[in-house]
Amino acid sequence: MSDKFMRTEMLLGTENMKKLKSAHVAVFGLGGVGGHVCEALARCGIENFTLFDNDKVASSNLNRQIIATVDTIGMDKTEATKNRILSINPSANVVYHNVFYLPENADNFSFSDLDYIVDAIDTVSAKIELVMRAEKFGIPIISSMGTGNKLNPSELKVADIYKTSVCPLARTMRCELKKRGVKKLKVVYSEEKPIKPLFETDTESQRRHTPGSTSFVPSVAGLIIASEVIKDLIK
Repeated sequence: MSDKFMRTEMLLGTENMKKLKSAHVAVFGLGGVGGHVCEALARCGIENFTLFDNDKVASSNLNRQIIATVDTIGMDKTEATKNRILSINPSANVVYHNVFYLPENADNFSFSDLDYIVDAIDTVSAKIELVMRAEKFGIPIISSMGTGNKLNPSELKVADIYKTSVCPLARTMRCELKKRGVKKLKVVYSEEKPIKPLFETDTESQRRHTPGSTSFVPSVAGLIIASEVIKDLIK
């Protein structure tokens, strides 16, 4: 193992580092949570990534997204994430798709060579479709619940979806997954009650309200997810 991962190898061992190097992880959603997942996995020696997002880096992302800098504004988030991973580990193999993963396009993508799936998508229908696909193909998956309108990262927990509380997104997911016969799903969620933003943004509509966010809650959720992925991959 090269010097750049030596400190991790000291804790995990050589054989586990080999497992991580060969593992293939797909990350769906590259925002405040997903970007930090990629960052941590790359720094742990994961070399094979498939990334999904169809957004561009915006100035409003600077407060929380690790790929967002003044130099990346306007860039596809997939490209910015790939560049960041390669800047950490030039040996990494990064494939990306500039799409929002949805039930309508799910058949366009193969899951056959994936070892782990990270769901950091905002849309409920997309999250459910991803969970169903992961179950169909027997691929481990972990899902991020809501991190917006939260201020306390210590309230983040790892649990099965059916043992969650407080989080509105987790409540919706529990209901929808139960209807579909899904019996378990590992999630990271917050037990902090959502805070009502002090004002609304100019871009909000009646259909969707933009949540407030910080640099420390989505990032901690992403790091927790990365730790779960690593632990599961090396068992």
